[in-house]
Amino acid sequence: MVTSVRPAVLTLPAAPLGPENPLAPLKAPRDVHRDIRAVDRMPSDMARQMRYGPLRSLLPVRRRDGYGRERVPTDFDAIVIENDRLRATVLPSLGGRVHSLVHKPTGRSLLYTNPVLQPAGFALNGAWFSGGIEWNIGATGHSTLSVAPLHAARVPAPDGGEMLRLWEWERLRDLPFQVDLWLPDGSDFLYVGVRVRNPHDRPAPVYWWSNTAVPEGARTRVLAPADSAWHFGYERSLRHVAVPVSGDCDGTYPLSGDRHADFFYDLPEGERPWIASLDERGRGLVQTSTGLLRGRKLFVWGAGASGRRWQEWLTEPGTGGYAEIQAGLARTQLEHLRLEAGGELAWLEAYGPLDADPGRVHGADWAAARAEAAGRLEEALPRATVDAAYADWRPYADHEPKDMLATGSGWGALEVERGRLDLPGTPFRAATLGDEQRAWLGLLRTGVLAEDGPEPGHSLVSPRWRELLEAADPGPSASYHLGVAQWHAGDRSQAVRSWERALREGLTWPALRALAAADQADGHPERAADRYAAAVTEARVAGASRAARSALALEAAGALLDAGRADDAAAVLAAEPSGARAHGRFRLLRARVLLAQGDAAGARAVFDEGFDMDDLREGEHTLADVWYAVAERLVAGKGPVTEAVRARARQAHPLPARYDFHS
Repeated sequence: MVTSVRPAVLTLPAAPLGPENPLAPLKAPRDVHRDIRAVDRMPSDMARQMRYGPLRSLLPVRRRDGYGRERVPTDFDAIVIENDRLRATVLPSLGGRVHSLVHKPTGRSLLYTNPVLQPAGFALNGAWFSGGIEWNIGATGHSTLSVAPLHAARVPAPDGGEMLRLWEWERLRDLPFQVDLWLPDGSDFLYVGVRVRNPHDRPAPVYWWSNTAVPEGARTRVLAPADSAWHFGYERSLRHVAVPVSGDCDGTYPLSGDRHADFFYDLPEGERPWIASLDERGRGLVQTSTGLLRGRKLFVWGAGASGRRWQEWLTEPGTGGYAEIQAGLARTQLEHLRLEAGGELAWLEAYGPLDADPGRVHGADWAAARAEAAGRLEEALPRATVDAAYADWRPYADHEPKDMLATGSGWGALEVERGRLDLPGTPFRAATLGDEQRAWLGLLRTGVLAEDGPEPGHSLVSPRWRELLEAADPGPSASYHLGVAQWHAGDRSQAVRSWERALREGLTWPALRALAAADQADGHPERAADRYAAAVTEARVAGASRAARSALALEAAGALLDAGRADDAAAVLAAEPSGARAHGRFRLLRARVLLAQGDAAGARAVFDEGFDMDDLREGEHTLADVWYAVAERLVAGKGPVTEAVRARARQAHPLPARYDFHS
């Protein structure tokens, strides 16, 4: 069979993604890996890379939190890459995810393929879904492009066949990247060439992890060429542990522990990088790469109640769970690399089936198990073959795409226009510029930023765009967006001045909301509450979109509660349409308001009625915190909440399984 790259349609039960959150994300992103309480024996280069380039802001990206949990059959544009051995199905409109990889001679599905598309709050900006192979670029966490469209085209492959090119402009770090996928004729391995470039005149932090979901069967074992790993878990400490057994747990079996955990394998210098997930028969998937992609990781949900609840949350109940085997540029996902101005990073990955002796794979001798997998990999795909394939691919990385298969965003085209950039192989064509970029293109060409209408458009915050805003003709839109750029840069006092100027110039609710967020950050809850309340009123008058008003109401009600103004928070929530109030975030806020008003029974009734917090974030404990706060007040009555009361509340009112996501 001649290797082919062809369009297709994949139909899945899917929850609609909903609109983006129109409010500029002014609060720092929450990172479950940031609060590291203890680090032992960390190498100096690892410590240096952990300190370098941590993400301080989601800007200029918007949050994606408008999805729900009601799924309907939905058609997704797909691209199938196929030879006589493998068939890979890629979803260009969903971050270029490899949805499935099937070994045709055996009929084996090599990945965990989620039977549904259920967004959940795991990406840096919100919506993410589980399964397949995903490409994570930007900063520690799942990419902001997890559910975003990428550009895609058919291009020549190094062996004379065809390959699929995916590319986009990653906006957190302002870097273009590409992913080339192809199947050499007769090959059992999917080749993936990746390149990240820095076309700017300044260094940039770089992060990359390729995450592969694999079935977590009871006797599935994950192997990598390491005797130790850096473990990160529920205790929020990074510690060096032995592999495979640490304490009483063999961490190479995903279901051996109760809690979710990361194991970043400490591969010896010069060792061939690979990771494999093999079942009780010694069969499964192996991933390997050229040496630049040095990191390897196992993520497990664990066998405890919380991990099982998260697994159910991400798919259909009764569906088998998954673990993730991952590969990255650094030892751990807490690190970022420095990419110099004008530089690039490129490597080759390979994914394919592996068959090994199950007795050795699952034996007590870890060195023998590792050696068995490594030997079988070398037989199936020699390291020299991977290195040669990388060398063959490099000249093809610059081939200009001709046969377009999908279109991504227009942000790359805007950056190419601004910087007069030449990026062979990844054309960001002017034809992709759309409504989101129009005002910024006008600023670039005329020095005038057109007014946005009833609510601001996207903000741009890089140093070059900030300079253009500083030189722009005066106007409320320019003042507002300049304030956002200044806030992103850490110049908070100037940001407040810019937003105050925008307010004087007639931009009411967006400026009030921004000033309220600044008040919160600066420790002025009463002033923040006043400004949020005014912003809610002005947004209704100005005719802001439904999405903007709902997002603003959530922020405002929370700020009013923080200021001790429960009745005002209740009024904000009551003014929202019933459809919005049914959303889980609103239901939880309703319970908090009732508790603050002294109605603990009413707050408990909200939970008893049942609700799902659709956009619950990884590591978020809000549901459990509010539940137990209500339980404590029910037990304490009008008396104080003591430690004894807390203990009785937890015994009398255990957290229902529906709300148990606590790790």
